Amino acid sequence: MNEKHKFDPKELLEPASMLRLYAGGAFPMADESTGEINWYMPTIRTIIPFDGYNVPRSLKKEIPKLNFEVKFDSDFLSVVRGCAERDKTWISGELIEAYLRLERIGHVHTVEVLQNDNLVGGLYGITYKGSFFGESMFSRVTQASKFALMNLIEHLNEKEFVLLDVQYITEHLKMFGAKEITFDEYSRLLIEANAKDCEF
Repeated sequence: MNEKHKFDPKELLEPASMLRLYAGGAFPMADESTGEINWYMPTIRTIIPFDGYNVPRSLKKEIPKLNFEVKFDSDFLSVVRGCAERDKTWISGELIEAYLRLERIGHVHTVEVLQNDNLVGGLYGITYKGSFFGESMFSRVTQASKFALMNLIEHLNEKEFVLLDVQYITEHLKMFGAKEITFDEYSRLLIEANAKDCEF
C-alpha cells in the first residue's frame, strides 16, 4: 500500500531544500505566535529593477552629514538579530539557525551600516545564481536602512545580478523604485537569473 509522503518541516530548512524553494519563488516566514515556519509564494511579487531604481532625494541630501560606513558580510548574527528586534517578528530562532547554515555555504549575505564604529542599520538576504532575495532590514538611526539598501542595489548592479526580490511593496521600498509584477513576469526573471552564476 502506497503511503502519501509527508514533508518534515525541518527537511525544508536544510540548505539544499531552502535553495531549491527560493529558486522556485518561495520564501519562509515563522508564525509570530506559534513559531511554525511556513513557505509562501504570492502571486503578485515586488522587485527593485536594476535598470530603473531610484535613490531618494532625502537620502542623497543627508549622506554627507551622516558619517556612515558600509560593510558587507561582516556580522551576520548582529544584522539578523537587529532585524528581529521588534515586538512581533517572523524571524524565529529556528529560522536564524537555518540562515546560519546557508551563510556557512555562502548563500546568505549582509550589508552593515556603521556610524562611529557602532552598527546602526543593515539588511540581509539569500543569494542563488543571479538572484538576491531580500529578507529584512533594520535601522537604529534615521536613513541607515535606506543607506544599506542603496549600497546593496549598487553592489548587485555591479556584480550583474538579474533579480532583486523584496517580497512585498512598502512606502519605504517605493522610494527606491520598487514595483509589483505578476508571477509570470517574476518567473521569467527567475529563469534568467537561474541561468547566471553571480558572485556576491
